[in-house]
Amino acid sequence: MRRLTAPLLISALLLAGCGGRFGDSGWNPLGWMGGGGGRDRGPSTLEPVGGYAVTGDQSPAIPQLLSARWEPLNEGRLLVVTGIGPTKGYHGARLITAVPQPEGRISPDADGVLRLRFVALPPPPEAAAARLPANPAVDVITVALPLSHTQLAGVARVEIAGASNLLSIAR
Repeated sequence: MRRLTAPLLISALLLAGCGGRFGDSGWNPLGWMGGGGGRDRGPSTLEPVGGYAVTGDQSPAIPQLLSARWEPLNEGRLLVVTGIGPTKGYHGARLITAVPQPEGRISPDADGVLRLRFVALPPPPEAAAARLPANPAVDVITVALPLSHTQLAGVARVEIAGASNLLSIAR
């Protein structure tokens, strides 16, 4: 019995002397499942360090929509929408989907409504055009979106949103 006790006592003393290093090692079974005796295993959340990025196009909507109409095409239809800003100088106008979709894809929601946003960039505040009021006779902004027969297959209605109003047009 004495022969067995001495090696066990020596082993216990050796392990106690290097307990700090053993506790931090990967050999410590107490740290295998996130228990005590281990180093920090990583972040406590899956949120990225800089936060989540905003998806989709965040361009400002055109202040006022005026009209929407269809023009026939051989392979589908052309959606033509007009709007106007409060001042001159709006630029970069385009129609985008209200819900972000893959590049080049346009499809309606489950209810058959294709929801679009009419966006345009306002002039810089220091620009001369930003100080001039828009003239409805000449400062109308027109944008068009070609839609193929395939893209229009599931569309019952198209809704175009501006900053202050919404236009709806039947297919």
